[in-house]
Amino acid sequence: MARFGLRVLLVGSGGREHALAWALAKSPLLTKLTCAPGNAGIAQVAECVPIAATDFDAIAKFAVEARIDFAVIAADAQLVGGLWDVLEAAGIRALGPSKAAAVLEGSKGFIKDLCIEAGIPTAAYRRFQEPVAAKIFADSLGYPVVIKADGLAAGKGVIIAASKAEADKAIDFMLEGGFGGHEIVVEEFMEGEEASFFALSDGVNVIPLAGAQDHKRVGDGDVGPNTGGMGAYSPAPVLPPALEQVAMAQFIEPTVAAFAAKGRPYMGVLYLGLMITKAGPRLVEYNARFGDPECQVLMPRLKSDLLAMLLAARDGRLDGFKPEWRDDVALTVVMASKGYPGSYDKGHVITGLEAAARLPGVTIFHAGTEQRGSGIVAVGGRVLNVTALGKTVAEAQARAYAAVDLIHWDGAFCRRDIGWRALNRS
Repeated sequence: MARFGLRVLLVGSGGREHALAWALAKSPLLTKLTCAPGNAGIAQVAECVPIAATDFDAIAKFAVEARIDFAVIAADAQLVGGLWDVLEAAGIRALGPSKAAAVLEGSKGFIKDLCIEAGIPTAAYRRFQEPVAAKIFADSLGYPVVIKADGLAAGKGVIIAASKAEADKAIDFMLEGGFGGHEIVVEEFMEGEEASFFALSDGVNVIPLAGAQDHKRVGDGDVGPNTGGMGAYSPAPVLPPALEQVAMAQFIEPTVAAFAAKGRPYMGVLYLGLMITKAGPRLVEYNARFGDPECQVLMPRLKSDLLAMLLAARDGRLDGFKPEWRDDVALTVVMASKGYPGSYDKGHVITGLEAAARLPGVTIFHAGTEQRGSGIVAVGGRVLNVTALGKTVAEAQARAYAAVDLIHWDGAFCRRDIGWRALNRS
């Protein structure tokens, strides 16, 4: 059972981690929250220690010396790299999944194969390590066609090729090491509306969390290159309760059962990317953690104790756990640095944060920030997640953009249409 006075370590430094830190800090079970390495916003609710999230040995050493009771690993690279295994081996309870189960996100080809085995609806596909056969298969599917790097690519390893020339270029790029890999998945392009659904598993029991809708393209109207996400809102009208039940029954539950059958029980957060097509929902991707920026709209809506819920997942006690959610809509706008998702300048001083945070219903989560002297500067591509609650999408959007308009740094930009699909529906 959970006990009071817990010392908790959160690993990471982005906007998702700030949202998690903000939620964890409210838990009555908590006595101290530490983050490695954190950012300027996280430092407002936790003690930040200068240990890189990629330095697994140093993280484990610190956790032991600081007598950490529970560690939350927030990002894909650490989970796929096996940080959960390192911490557990050092005697530190941690929210997973294990390295063996994090293949859910670490290999797009693996999860596509699992979908076929488990009868989970997804796009037609094949896996390739050689370009000629990949190009022939892409031709057979027609255009547009989707080319995916098999491994992690910071949310950018997917190219939708509109022509044979674009597909050939993408295939050559990825198989020559682009996005860090040498295997790809070529799959059918699915028409529809994309949404995200989240669940939590203890390896046996799995519970639904909530849905959201992300905005991947850099420009208004969903144009330009893919990014890690330029904004999100929750709940998403495209995912009504009936469809959430389908997501659990046809996707999440069979996936957890399939991992258990393979001897790699899945414990932790499941991020289900769905395409809502005319023929019904189909899998786009799975991720092994909360989304970013989806986490930044889920945490403000969560009424339940996040720490208690994550502990229950780690300790196999999720059966019967029912998270409570606010009815309000949460909407977040990503403020980014000019040039993102390509190269961008760093070090510009951010102004207006305090005034923006005072607006009703507004919470600002830091993603790429750093404290320098008395000021906070932009050091990332995605810098801030300006989040607001409202009774409707329109109200949450208006509040978020009112806050955005008070914040400035040289080169700052954002999309001005976050929530447009929901507003068009209404």
